[in-house]
Amino acid sequence: MRVLVLGAGFGGLELTTRLSEEFGDDVDIVLIDRADSFVFGFSKLDVMFGRTSANAVRHHYRDLVKPGVRFVQATITSIDPLTRQVDTDAGVFGADVLVVALGADLDPAATPGLVEAGREFYTVEGAFATRQVLDSFEGGRVIIGVTSTPFKCPPAPSETALMMHDYLLARGLREVSEISLVMPLGSPIPPSPAASRALVAAFAERGITWCPERLVRELDAQRRVAILADGAEMPFDLFLGVPMHRAPAVVLDSGMCVDGWIPVDPLTLETAYPDVYAVGDVTSVGTPKAGVFAERQASVVADQLIARHRRHSAASVYDGKGICYIELGHRRVARVEVTFRTGEAPNGQFDEPSDLLAADKSEFGTSRIRRWFGRDWETH
Repeated sequence: MRVLVLGAGFGGLELTTRLSEEFGDDVDIVLIDRADSFVFGFSKLDVMFGRTSANAVRHHYRDLVKPGVRFVQATITSIDPLTRQVDTDAGVFGADVLVVALGADLDPAATPGLVEAGREFYTVEGAFATRQVLDSFEGGRVIIGVTSTPFKCPPAPSETALMMHDYLLARGLREVSEISLVMPLGSPIPPSPAASRALVAAFAERGITWCPERLVRELDAQRRVAILADGAEMPFDLFLGVPMHRAPAVVLDSGMCVDGWIPVDPLTLETAYPDVYAVGDVTSVGTPKAGVFAERQASVVADQLIARHRRHSAASVYDGKGICYIELGHRRVARVEVTFRTGEAPNGQFDEPSDLLAADKSEFGTSRIRRWFGRDWETH
């Protein structure tokens, strides 16, 4: 069986690991990504706020050594889902099974003024570069603002606001600064009222201005003002923006998308094209755009492929569940377990912050690096 996996994030890494564990050299897997390394989403904030270094959180794909798996660093230039052929700047690849796990691309230029007057912190490069910006920041009006929906990891802007408070406090700049969080959601984490209440209480305790159901439309670079969708204006000295999310252009050009994302069977992650699957942020499956959901979807696809190859009935279907760790400031970590199922209202269980959950979050990262890259991760 030849399997071609596009994208080496949570979904691509989990899928190739599962298939390698099951089949070893009896499967021919090619994993393609344009990046040279993997970085957890939470690690971006750790680097941004000076908790660790960029080198400590990069996990290089050159370290991937798994039976049956070959990693290719390349830029994908076209995808033909009918023939399952993919063109790249490193050559042409074909397969019996194609899995698209390319995530969502971020487009800061889609929001007028964001590139000129603000900072985006959702890409690896953007978050790492923001560290230098924060180091030279001398206090003032800080806005963390969301510019479109959907966006990855809905708790991340809230975590950023709380971590910004801690950062400014440690530098002696909190009393001369204001922090505002502007989000289009009615609550920080809609599926979990308990988690949302905890976050809103944390904002109030720290003097962070919470602006729900508001969207940043543009930035006026000359006046240093954020203009919201309803016409309201908010002045700023530092703007940290969550940029527009889009499916990658090569995916849009492939014809697989409907309304901007790839539709899939919500149980099996199959697309409308035979032997083509899609997982993670690039889909419209109905779960938040976050790595834990991509990982769980990839595991289901692995089960589907293993069952097919072994001529068994499929072992599992996608249940829409995911766990999210939430930084509540002062290095306190809480957790939400959420479930998204088609035809049902999302629901979430909130676990109060504890030292045990902080350790659990650490183990979440180290265990995956151990599985995916075959090594221990000591610094994170």
